[in-house]
Formats: sequence, C-alpha cells, structure tokens
Amino acid sequence: MHQFGIASVAEKLRAAGGGYEVVHDSVGLELGVYVLVAPEPDRQQPHEDDEVYVVLEGTGVLEVEGKDVPVKEGDAVFVEAGAEHRFTAYEHLSVLVLFERTPRAAA
Repeated sequence: MHQFGIASVAEKLRAAGGGYEVVHDSVGLELGVYVLVAPEPDRQQPHEDDEVYVVLEGTGVLEVEGKDVPVKEGDAVFVEAGAEHRFTAYEHLSVLVLFERTPRAAA
C-alpha cells in the first residue's frame, strides 16, 4: 500500500507557478500531478506509454492529434502512447496523470 496526497501537491505546484510531480511510481503505473498556470505553455512531448488525464481543477482544452477536447473539473481523457498532445486555453489547470508503464523488450 502507498498513500499519497494529491491536493497538497497540486497546491505546492500552483504556488511554484506550475509543474509536474510524481506521487506514485511502481512497475506498471505512474501517477503524477500536473499543474499549468497561464501564461506558461504546456511543453510536453508525446509519451511512450498510454495515459489518462483526470481534471482536478480548472478548465481548458486538450489538443490531441489536431482535435480539440474541452475539459473541466471531473472530466477524464485517455491519450494513446505516441499521440501528439498538449493543453491550451487555460488560466489554471490541475490534472492527475496516470501512466500505464508497459514493459519494454530487452535490447
């Protein structure tokens, strides 16, 4: 078992002007809190793993492969591994990020 705070991490990141912090990391799963504060842009790049964003606070738009998905508190969006995506049109946005860590073949 691993208990962790989400609200306290989101508040800390908001006070710092935004950012990302991992709150749980295990073999198959990473959970993080991602906070975006305007005017800082979302600079993330496509990820190697599938992910789910759960909006904790705020509103915005998640652009996924050229398609705009409006999001608000309580919404969740699945983004496939490798998809180009980023958040836009936010003033303040806090999301819980869940990465499914897919085991990679040994080289």
